Amino acid sequence: MSGRMNSDGEKSSKSRIWGSDIIADALREQDIPYVCLVPGASFRGLQDSIVNHLGNETPKILVCLHEEHSVSIAHGWAQVTNEPLAAIVHTNVGLMHATMTIFNVWCDRMPAIIIGATGPADAEKRRPWIEWIHTSIDQGALVRDYTKWDDQPGSAAAAVESIRRASLLSRTSPMGPVYINIDVAIQEEWVDKNPAFFDLDQYRPPQPTRPSATDVDAAYHLLARAEKPLILIGRVSRDETGWSDRIRLAEAFNAGVFSIYNSGGGFPKSHALHRGVLKLTIDDAAREKLATADVILSLDWTDLGGTVEQVWPRGEKLPNIINCSNDFHLHRGWSMDYHRLQPATLRIATTPDAIVSALLDKCEQMHHTHPASAGLRRRSGWSTRSTF
Repeated sequence: MSGRMNSDGEKSSKSRIWGSDIIADALREQDIPYVCLVPGASFRGLQDSIVNHLGNETPKILVCLHEEHSVSIAHGWAQVTNEPLAAIVHTNVGLMHATMTIFNVWCDRMPAIIIGATGPADAEKRRPWIEWIHTSIDQGALVRDYTKWDDQPGSAAAAVESIRRASLLSRTSPMGPVYINIDVAIQEEWVDKNPAFFDLDQYRPPQPTRPSATDVDAAYHLLARAEKPLILIGRVSRDETGWSDRIRLAEAFNAGVFSIYNSGGGFPKSHALHRGVLKLTIDDAAREKLATADVILSLDWTDLGGTVEQVWPRGEKLPNIINCSNDFHLHRGWSMDYHRLQPATLRIATTPDAIVSALLDKCEQMHHTHPASAGLRRRSGWSTRSTF
């Protein structure tokens, strides 16, 4: 325990613990490896606790030059790991700096835990001038339209629950950034009782909803009867099993595959079934390949309506479209990041990994394979095992 003074200028007794120590413990409980920050006075207590109470380990501080850098590092980490980092921003001004990158995390549907701070809500505890301009009411309103959830806990104990909920919500699909605003006075209060910690298993996110048997059957039969099925691989996980399963599914139906430029891949570009990487504007070569499809399986494709309309203008007959996504849970009124509403033969509210796994199970049940699959594996140099 450090020898800090609390907000009333009094030194803590050894029988008590700083509020910020409890908040730091809550970050460690969630097994967050790093916290990205530009040092700021509004979270001086929490910063002190990470260094002196936690020993600057789990989380370890990554000192940044700008709040946009802090959130961008968390964004990049999430893109690779599908897990959140914490980024701490300095009161209202730091949050203003960070808004652009928080919006980027939101649009990318990535997890991130953004922790902010504010001058004391109790006006009697504010230092002259500086803590007045660094105190604002409903600070979370600055980012509420592009975060999954925000909170301003009223005590250190309440901050523990906020961090647990933030971690849970951020990592639950569809993922996104969350924001917690912590009063500087709460960080510097004395707390007599430290909550029970380090039972992470009780705060893990739920598994994605498994698609119904009816939906899986319908999707399977559409793909099995298709002559030229096509898979659009959008926002998918970095999970190794998910990667292998997508290859197996494409081979099972001899389906062409397009990936999207901003998703990080999701399918090997050297595979014989990979048809290309699509950008916002589809060129003539890609349009010709897309136009041959009689069934499209969309795996959380970003702007499915915009893509389809460039190939089949409104009024033209569409192929059968299986739209697999639960992104609609995040659709609101402020941002139009939900794009054009695309008609679909079948809508399945689940994640790409869940539907791909379910379809592979159905293929195994039906003893389904495609005559070309063995040759595809040899040509592509991928899995040498039988598809099932």
